[in-house]
Amino acid sequence: MTALIADPLCKQHDPGPGHPEQVRRFDAVLDALTAAGHVEKMQRLNPRDITRDDLLLVHEAPYLQRAEEEIHQGRATLSTGDTDICTDSWDAARKAAGSGLAAIDAVCGGKAERAFCLVRPPGHHASAARGMGFCVLNNIALAARHAQRRHNVGRVLIVDWDVHHGNGTQDIFYEDDTVFFFSTHQHPWYPGTGLAHETGAGVGRGATLNCPLPAGSGHAEIFAAFTDQLLPAMEKFRPELVLISAGFDSRIEDPLGQFRLTDDDFAGLTRLVCGLAKGRVVSLLEGGYNLRGLASAATAHVGALLG
Repeated sequence: MTALIADPLCKQHDPGPGHPEQVRRFDAVLDALTAAGHVEKMQRLNPRDITRDDLLLVHEAPYLQRAEEEIHQGRATLSTGDTDICTDSWDAARKAAGSGLAAIDAVCGGKAERAFCLVRPPGHHASAARGMGFCVLNNIALAARHAQRRHNVGRVLIVDWDVHHGNGTQDIFYEDDTVFFFSTHQHPWYPGTGLAHETGAGVGRGATLNCPLPAGSGHAEIFAAFTDQLLPAMEKFRPELVLISAGFDSRIEDPLGQFRLTDDDFAGLTRLVCGLAKGRVVSLLEGGYNLRGLASAATAHVGALLG
C-alpha cells in the first residue's frame, strides 16, 4: 500500500501574484494524480499535529519564534531569507511538516510501504536557524528525526533530486553519520552550495555525497550519479528508510532550472531508490514550477511508487 498525504490547508500559503511557488501547484498535482487513477489506489492519510518539541528536533527556538511572529505580523518576506509569506504561512508550513511525520508513522508503523506527501511550502533550503529559498520549515529533516526518535530507525538516506541544492538539509545533518544526504543539482546555481568536496564533518564525514552537474544535464549524467556513486555508497551505509526530496524543477522546461529530466526519468529514479531499505520510502514534494511539467512528473513518480 502506498499512502497519500495532501491537506488543502497547504494552499493557504500564498507568496503573492506572479510567484513561481504558487498555490496552483497543489491542485495541479492532485488533479493529475486523480486523473491518472492513482489517488483511488492510495491510502489517504491526514497530517500529524506537529508539536514544538517536534520542531525543536531540527530548528532552533529563536528562529521558530522569529518566523512565527513575522508571519503573524503580516510581513511579506521572512527576514532570514528570500521566502515570501502571508498570514497563513505558519499554519501551512506546520501542516506540511506534519504531513511528513504522518507518512513516517504509516511507513515505519507498517500501515504502508511507501508514501507521497503533496506539501507546500517546500523545505529543503531551511536550515536550523534560517528560512530561505521559498522554505519555512525543513519538512524532510523533521521527518528523518521523527523516524529516528519515535520509530527507532537507525540509518536514514535522504535523496534530493531537486535542481537546487538542499543546503538546509545538508547543514542540519552535516556532522551526523546516521543520516546520509545525497544530492544531484545544477551548479553553479542557487544557492551556490553542494560542491563535491562537501562530504560532511566530524563523525558525519563521508555521509554527505554531492553531485553538482552543469546546466543541460539529463538522463545520462544524473542516472550515472545514482548508479555509480549512490548505490555503491549504500552497500556500506545500508539505510533502513529512504526519504526523497522530490523536486521536479529538474524536469525539462522548468522555468527555474536547466536540467533535462523527463517523466520517464523520474519514474526510473523512483524505482531505483525503491530498491533500497526494503522499499520503505517516503517522498515529499519540493520544487517544480512549470504546472504542466510538475503535474506529469509527479504522476510518473507516484506511479512508480505504486509499483
